[in-house]
Amino acid sequence: MEAEGELPVRAQVVVVGGGAVGTSVAYHLAKLGVKDIILLEQGQLSGGTTWHAAGIVGQLRSTASMTTLARYSIDLYSRLENETGLATGWRQCGALWVARTPERMAHLKRALAQAAGFGSSGELISPEEAKDRYPLLNTHDLLGAAWLPHDGTVNPTDLTQSLARGARSLGVRIEERTKVMSISVRGKAVSAVHTNRGTIECETVAICSGMWSKAIGDSLGVTIPLYPAQHFYVVTDSIPEVGRHTPILRDPDGYVYFKEEVGGLVMGCLEPNALPWVSSRDIPEPFEFNLLDDNWEHFLPMLENAVHRVPALGSVGIKRMFNGPESFTPDNNFLLGETPEVRNLFVACGFNSGGIANAGGAGLALAEWIVEGEATRDLWAVDIRRFSPFARSDQWLKVRTMETLGIHYALPWPNREMVSGRGVRRSPVHHLLAAAGASFGSKLGWERANWFAPPGTEPRFEYSFGRQSWHANVGCEHRATREAAGLFDQSSFAKFVLKGPDAEDVLQGMCANDVAVVPGRVVYTAMLNERGGFESDLTVTRTSENEYLIVTGSGQQVRDFSYIERRIRPGQRAELVDVTSAYAVFSVMGPNSRELLSSCSDSDFSKQRFPFSTSQMVNIGDVIVRATSMSYVGEVGWELYVPTESGVSVYESLMRSGESFGLVQAGYYAIDSLRLEKGYRAWGRDISPAVTPLEAGLERFCKLDSSIQFTGRKALEKQAEVGPAQRLVEFKVLDAHAQLWGGESVFVGGVRVGTVTSAAFGHSIGCPVGIALISLREIGSRIPESCCINVDCGGDLLAAELVRRSS
Repeated sequence: MEAEGELPVRAQVVVVGGGAVGTSVAYHLAKLGVKDIILLEQGQLSGGTTWHAAGIVGQLRSTASMTTLARYSIDLYSRLENETGLATGWRQCGALWVARTPERMAHLKRALAQAAGFGSSGELISPEEAKDRYPLLNTHDLLGAAWLPHDGTVNPTDLTQSLARGARSLGVRIEERTKVMSISVRGKAVSAVHTNRGTIECETVAICSGMWSKAIGDSLGVTIPLYPAQHFYVVTDSIPEVGRHTPILRDPDGYVYFKEEVGGLVMGCLEPNALPWVSSRDIPEPFEFNLLDDNWEHFLPMLENAVHRVPALGSVGIKRMFNGPESFTPDNNFLLGETPEVRNLFVACGFNSGGIANAGGAGLALAEWIVEGEATRDLWAVDIRRFSPFARSDQWLKVRTMETLGIHYALPWPNREMVSGRGVRRSPVHHLLAAAGASFGSKLGWERANWFAPPGTEPRFEYSFGRQSWHANVGCEHRATREAAGLFDQSSFAKFVLKGPDAEDVLQGMCANDVAVVPGRVVYTAMLNERGGFESDLTVTRTSENEYLIVTGSGQQVRDFSYIERRIRPGQRAELVDVTSAYAVFSVMGPNSRELLSSCSDSDFSKQRFPFSTSQMVNIGDVIVRATSMSYVGEVGWELYVPTESGVSVYESLMRSGESFGLVQAGYYAIDSLRLEKGYRAWGRDISPAVTPLEAGLERFCKLDSSIQFTGRKALEKQAEVGPAQRLVEFKVLDAHAQLWGGESVFVGGVRVGTVTSAAFGHSIGCPVGIALISLREIGSRIPESCCINVDCGGDLLAAELVRRSS
């Protein structure tokens, strides 16, 4: 189809990309009442990745919000034909996940229990029951299977056309053969889209261009971290036993999947030795309805796995091999939301071979975000602001995304760490931690010590759904911090300085707590959305009359900086500066920390001269640092903010002085178990954009007793009147041998009432501890004093007790 006519010179929203995702975004924007939308496609609709997608639509997701969006996709695809008159090819055939190993069975049990907690249905079945549903299945080495009755398939091209017709009927203009050449930015916001047919001035742009999206982002200095990889599948001749309602079959231990296609099977793989293609900027032109070269040598081992699982494949012809490029991201989650670098520039891309399954829900979520000006649900798992600028490197992405594709069907071990693309960001004492036996994890590129091996041993990590190899090591770090002192390198904290005459006014408008304190005071506060949910929690230290030091989580650096900067109103005299790399942070925690710090400083660390929630400039050895009396582990302690170039000197001083005070080096796993014993919440796990301070039990950190207006106040006041519908509770499991990881379902009287948000082993009390989000609708408006709960741990119901605190 050739482009005809003149382009409009203006539009409210320009959607770039005419695949399933782009048409879904346009459709949902129009559904929400946006009137002036134009969708641009460089070729024909569905001509990029969409046309060769397998079209499998599943519902298993790792979070409640992602599961809700996946279920929405299924609902949309099943009813869209009635609205538009064009079929999507939707078939609810169900899906089987089969397990070869005990570890895979444990994973399926956990996944089904979690899915039930999110409102999805599924059941664990025997190999024999699986064969009843899939007669071609070889079951001799299977231990069981998961059956998901609501999963299904669509025809990706038909789905795209149906969404496009629905969008057109609502007033969306769709222009094919219209290539975006560049995007103009004025005042840090998009202003126009330049195409091969002319320029369109606009207020908002949504980039939904699949593997082409990164090149657009690069041209604007915007980080869109994805890389195209080769994705293989074959289509077989017809097989008598295969019909329209033959279920989807996944054999993740063999890295293969199957679905029905015109009486035969599509057999594809997500193999561990994945192959990259080319960077986004090197995609040849034109590339429309194109495939890459066949590679039977690479595909053959996966085909052998498939024949093992479905022996009929060995005696049936293969019509065609498909090798189509698809874009993968560094963490196997897609990219959604407004970019932090450019205002009103949104993205929905990088779907990791799941674009069809996610297109409906992602289109709805992005459209809501554009219309409302903020995300309407917890989308942190896919928020594009979870990446920092180093993730723009094609060299880094090429290696990392190959690992991403390769682990698609790998066991999702708790605490699994990626192995590629490591070492990008390091603390100044990284080498000292490594020499001390640190086992490192990664957060936003930072190498962080998770735990330490004993002297003379290697920090060997063995994954398991039960207790992992580091359990005893963390126990030693935990107890030493409770009984003596622990030293934690927390240099990865995100650190900002807000300065200027209006700095206090800026923060008062976005912080739930009162930050109008005297210099030297530290305030713990939330930043809320209009619904009252936590956009972040952070500490704010007033360092002078016109300056604040803001400290937030490592993974929230890009998100929180963007959130704060964009809420500095025109005319307000305040400037936000990211100083993350300027300071190392060493935390000294435990009952001996006061004496330890006093031994290597001329400063007074007594309770009278240095009370909790205050901050002072002190010396540690020869170096002047900022010491802040705060603790996330429930013991007296200090965070030391050290100029990066002096990090080694200060760390060595602390280690020397600490010898006589029982100081141990400790990692983030110990922090997690220590904070959970005390019931401290963690953003992104326990508190989120979907949880308010009232629901979290943190209302005391909100200035509701003042007249100061702040974002989210109205929502909190309304919730205070009617009462919260959910509540975070703390609990301990009575079985000292149990192992929880978070995501487990919680029951009261046999009724499921909530989900464990985070959990760890409490080494001081000798049993697992955790936090759970409980629906009060299920058990009344308040939690009974004598409430007994059970936690579903992989199918085993464990008795637990609620932990109640006086404050």
